[in-house]
Amino acid sequence: MTQSIYFTDNFFSEGITEIFNGDQKKVGSLNLKSAFSSSVDILDAEDNVVVKGSFPFLSRSWIVKDQSEQEIGKLKQRMSFFSKKFVYRSQHHGEFEIKSEAFSKEYDILDQDENLVAAFKKVSGFFQSPAFELSNHSSKLSMEELTAVVMGVNMIIKSNNSAGAGGA
Repeated sequence: MTQSIYFTDNFFSEGITEIFNGDQKKVGSLNLKSAFSSSVDILDAEDNVVVKGSFPFLSRSWIVKDQSEQEIGKLKQRMSFFSKKFVYRSQHHGEFEIKSEAFSKEYDILDQDENLVAAFKKVSGFFQSPAFELSNHSSKLSMEELTAVVMGVNMIIKSNNSAGAGGA
């Protein structure tokens, strides 16, 4: 059964951002750390930290950790022309490819057999500011781990955009 959640994209301001299901019921939250540290904690409905995501010092990889600070996965961007591609290596579930067309705001997360595991896209209208819709089609990855991966893709793209703007 497909599950979908929604959360806002305000990663450059710190604080708590709620995660909602399709019925607009709070199912968790994101604790957005300062813009300078580029990290996020994914909390459950009782505000317990479930998963964390961050860039290690001087790294371009996004690391996903569990609540005990154990690494559970690593997200990296793959070089690609005419599309956006990432690879997420989960310690427990193998490798996943994340891909999107060049100017699209929709992404597919595929397992090693090219099966659709999850999809996410930027949407508007659900919140006043742009938001993400994340749909999980599988039980391979938890919603919290997938949320950390989505935020990692978002941060890598924002980092690339700011590096490109600064170099121009």
